[in-house]
Amino acid sequence: MKTTDTPPAGTDASKLPAQRTGAAGKSPSGPARSSEGQVLNVFSHGVLILWAIMVVLPLFWAVMSSFKTDSDIFNSPWSLPGSLNFDSWGRAWSQAHMSEYFLNTILVVGGSLVGTLVLGSMAAYVLARFEFPGNRFIYFLFVGGMSFPIMLALVPLFYVMDNLGLLNTIHGLILVYIAYSLPFTVFFLTSFFRTLPTSVAEASIIDGASHTRTFFQVMLPMAKPGLISVGIFNFLGQWNQYMLPTVLNTDPEKRVLAQGLVELAASQGYKGDYSGLFAGLVIAMLPVLAAYIIFQRQVVSGLTAGALK
Repeated sequence: MKTTDTPPAGTDASKLPAQRTGAAGKSPSGPARSSEGQVLNVFSHGVLILWAIMVVLPLFWAVMSSFKTDSDIFNSPWSLPGSLNFDSWGRAWSQAHMSEYFLNTILVVGGSLVGTLVLGSMAAYVLARFEFPGNRFIYFLFVGGMSFPIMLALVPLFYVMDNLGLLNTIHGLILVYIAYSLPFTVFFLTSFFRTLPTSVAEASIIDGASHTRTFFQVMLPMAKPGLISVGIFNFLGQWNQYMLPTVLNTDPEKRVLAQGLVELAASQGYKGDYSGLFAGLVIAMLPVLAAYIIFQRQVVSGLTAGALK
């Protein structure tokens, strides 16, 4: 007797066995898309691994060489040090005056970082929250400042600093660093403040808080991820700044680390003290690495929070 595929009366068609509809509903491009995704995944991981090796290997080699003697650096440059030699660190810290350069850099970068974040966050908050004539014009002035080459401003900046009596001073260098970092800070934080909810600020205003109190006690704590992110970027740029202090800070007693490293490279190169040179290089790198390792989660969260609303 011949059987048919007609379901019994009263049977729900959606509960039929999957094999009757599975073959027709299966997409023929499924395996192809899966293989393409796997190839792309392997390629991206390979690029990231290669990039990590290119970044980590020179850092590891510099740290390793700072604990070696000069003969070990030339005879076995890629081998691990037989013993930890801290004499090169002592020579770089005391004889090469890296301790003085380190303190000067801490003062300059610390003062400029605080000033940049305070002034930049205030300007960004006003540009993001308040509408007034010239708002967009002022905003695009800051954006244009990001594209202005600093080399074109060195000569007039030198004469301005000289006329104001700020050459070869720590506070003069702090003011220049703040002006140098403000355009990017305002650009970054303006976009971040626009993503924050306006209802919180409106509620504080209704409760009787002034605009100043609302900014410092309500909005600024909410912008903490963005402040940390832009603070890390400014810290990296200001810590490694070389051109501005070279032109505006020629006093040997007030040099920063970037200037000290160049002097150390010249002096230690002639002496053949390469272990001291590597030690000075690692001393200059350690604060940057520590800052990124400590705040890496906040940096990522700040970057992603600014893109989500």
